[in-house]
Amino acid sequence: MNAHTQRFMLNGAAGLLDCALDLPDSDEFPTARGIALVAHPHPLFGGTMDNKVAQTLARSFTALGYATARMNFRGVGQSQGTHDEGRGETDDMAVLLTHMREHFPGLPFVLGGFSFGTYVQAQLQERLTVQGTPAERLVLVGCAAGKWPVPAVPANTIVIHGELDDTIPLSNVFEWARTQDFPVIVVPGADHFFHKKLHYIKNSVIELWRC
Repeated sequence: MNAHTQRFMLNGAAGLLDCALDLPDSDEFPTARGIALVAHPHPLFGGTMDNKVAQTLARSFTALGYATARMNFRGVGQSQGTHDEGRGETDDMAVLLTHMREHFPGLPFVLGGFSFGTYVQAQLQERLTVQGTPAERLVLVGCAAGKWPVPAVPANTIVIHGELDDTIPLSNVFEWARTQDFPVIVVPGADHFFHKKLHYIKNSVIELWRC
């Protein structure tokens, strides 16, 4: 992501996991205000933790003062194992969360995801809620509603979608959000990958974070 990105490996249930850590600017944030985890799009369609939307989410979180970790899902990059349709990926994201909480003890944490990554993070949030340790907030970009069974999410979740998304139709996201009664931020003219529209993601997250 940048010259200061730290790469590391974790042991997951299916083998080693290829991970990256970005820290907030030390002058502005002498200590991190929290932990953020970012999940990338579908690994069978070229999704990696270096995807531009995933990187934009990571930059958004570091700009807000969060120590931010990403991970290549099973079978991507240096991560071992094979795609597990969201089940094993959610397990692996939980492993990354445990690692981050051990290295940044006592800090709150948030979850962010793009496309397939929104399904993984919503599943992880559902699991953590049952355990009594939910994330403070979620950011879901290109939410996979209708493509995968994305669970309900908290009312303070930030949902950002492209008007012209032909991978996950905006109507699917509206239908999913309508039953939960929270807004969807629509970026006019944006496709699924937010080509030439990435700055709207970062701007929206930072501006809405205090809401």
